[in-house]
Amino acid sequence: MEIMLKHILNARVYDVAQMTSLDEAPQLSRKTGNKVLLKREDLQPCFSFKIRGAYNKICHLNDREREAGVICASAGNHAQGVAISAVHLGISAVIVMPRTTPQIKVDAVRRMGGEVVLHGDNYSEAAEYCAQLVKETGRTFIHPFDDPLVIAGQGTVGHEILQQCPDPDVIFVPVGGGGLISGVAAFFKSVHPRTQIIGVEPEDSNAMQQSLASEERVVLSNVGLFADGVAVKQVGELTFDMTRKCVDQIITVTTDETCSAIKAIYEDTRSIMEPAGALGVAGLKKYVKQENLSGKILVSINSGANMNFDRLQFVAERTLTGERREALFAVTIPEKPGSLRFFCDKLVGDRSITEFNYRLFDRREAHIFVGIGLSNEEERRVFGETLERHGFKNMDITENELAKTHVRHMVGGRSINAMNEMLYRFQFPERPRAMMDFLNAMSPAWNISLFHYRMHGADFGRVLVGFEIPESDKEQFQRFLQDLQYPYLEETGNPAYMLFLGNGQ
Repeated sequence: MEIMLKHILNARVYDVAQMTSLDEAPQLSRKTGNKVLLKREDLQPCFSFKIRGAYNKICHLNDREREAGVICASAGNHAQGVAISAVHLGISAVIVMPRTTPQIKVDAVRRMGGEVVLHGDNYSEAAEYCAQLVKETGRTFIHPFDDPLVIAGQGTVGHEILQQCPDPDVIFVPVGGGGLISGVAAFFKSVHPRTQIIGVEPEDSNAMQQSLASEERVVLSNVGLFADGVAVKQVGELTFDMTRKCVDQIITVTTDETCSAIKAIYEDTRSIMEPAGALGVAGLKKYVKQENLSGKILVSINSGANMNFDRLQFVAERTLTGERREALFAVTIPEKPGSLRFFCDKLVGDRSITEFNYRLFDRREAHIFVGIGLSNEEERRVFGETLERHGFKNMDITENELAKTHVRHMVGGRSINAMNEMLYRFQFPERPRAMMDFLNAMSPAWNISLFHYRMHGADFGRVLVGFEIPESDKEQFQRFLQDLQYPYLEETGNPAYMLFLGNGQ
């Protein structure tokens, strides 16, 4: 750690990076009962801390390496950090990005002076092509996290925090490949070991947490779409070793909790974080509740603000459940006059209805998808018990991802004619002909019985597809799924699907 501390103290980042402010968050402080401070890395020139590590690495290149230029593979903040750093030093920079990268990110890198090469449908394919170009061109590869000089550049965030706050109790750090947390943790454990360093990952992209539990680096089969800034399948060798030695704990948060954190930061700063940039606050809020903390000095690193505008609708939609101010229920009520009035008057009562979806299914009973406003989390349990006590069959679907992403927009979409229906969720790359590639790979004998897609402003689309698959074709269908190379998850048995979309057979 002494060597890394020396690298951090001697890091050259301030030619392009700023010493960002450490601002108190009054509302978060009041709500959590602690002093909450936000390290505003979203205020960097490229709206992310990534510029620190990129510049520190590039400025240490020798003359021959500078002449050959640099290259990286990235669809996000690292790409912009490399482009800005290289241009400042008069060095040529090539950025390999997947073809699925939103145009706003491609345009941003080009504006900053980087030469963009689009290749592949995902980061892995772009990275493979980048490695090929390194061999062909002799350019220096700038790793997004697993490099000592990159880590040291990110570690200057920790150095600044200690200068701005002499005795923080806990620091919450977003974790992707591990560069930021390695640098911050190495610095604090060297000079101020009392401070706890807690990493925060999404539940569906927790490569570091799983690696620490397994005591070796693991490769995730799939990573979540929402917090794309930290969506890595495998952490670095160096960052894994440093995290294992210096980090006190890794915790995970849900998509809903991340959305709630984005809103909480907005309320205190009027700034909108990207999902990865809000992980620290999401983890802070969760940890405070779990550990019943009060009166502590808590720091969250707001790591980035490169948010696609298209995603804001999704964030707003999921914030209520993330704040535990909304519960979603599937309720069965008798299909007879007065049932709905009784439900609203006697069961919902003074609670607010945040969402209500219903369509006639048969003449005996009706299934409703309802959102209920909550004043506290206990009320969610009480409402379910109230329904049961009055004979209303119900299902709490607040944590059901299929229900929140797709079903709520499709209530009433039953088909009594769908036979042998199998339901799958897919991640389609956001590129032209992705749908045609999918259809061309299918057997012409299979019928699509259901299809739902909503744009979320990410590199991949969330798609729900129903197939009518004869029993004799099940093996062939499984081969189709494996050969497709689109991440998928079967949802045929999901109770929300069976209640609202299944044909009831």
